[in-house]
Amino acid sequence: MRISDLLNDAMITVSFEDTTKENVIRTLIDLASGSGRIQDKETALKAVMERERLMSTGLEKGVAVPHAKTGTVKDLVLTLGISREGVDFASADGKPSHLFFLLLAPVAAAAPNIQALAQIARLTGNPEFCEMLKKAQSPKEALEIIRKAEK
Repeated sequence: MRISDLLNDAMITVSFEDTTKENVIRTLIDLASGSGRIQDKETALKAVMERERLMSTGLEKGVAVPHAKTGTVKDLVLTLGISREGVDFASADGKPSHLFFLLLAPVAAAAPNIQALAQIARLTGNPEFCEMLKKAQSPKEALEIIRKAEK
């Protein structure tokens, strides 16, 4: 599975100005909703926020991967947000998150969901990749950085 196959320019924002976890998640869900890939964005938001209440999806090194399974999507939906300032996402290392990969999966899509999460973890495990992605000036540039890293 390639993360770049789940993204397009309309599913990426490089100019995040949100300052709270809920606003970050809401903005990323709005991106997916604008593409018509979410049937009910409030239900999707509720699913992701409930998942966050169980355990934060803020990882280390400035990466967060909010995700949930929900009946509001038919296929995997991925959006990407980049914040220059960073947002407190209750990360494992206590540092602000700058890269946000929001993944929504259909309730019955266990294997594709796990594959996508594993691929995101593999990519973001490379500090050089994260630094390059954090500096992307446009959605097109961000997508190109991801495509190059997947080769």
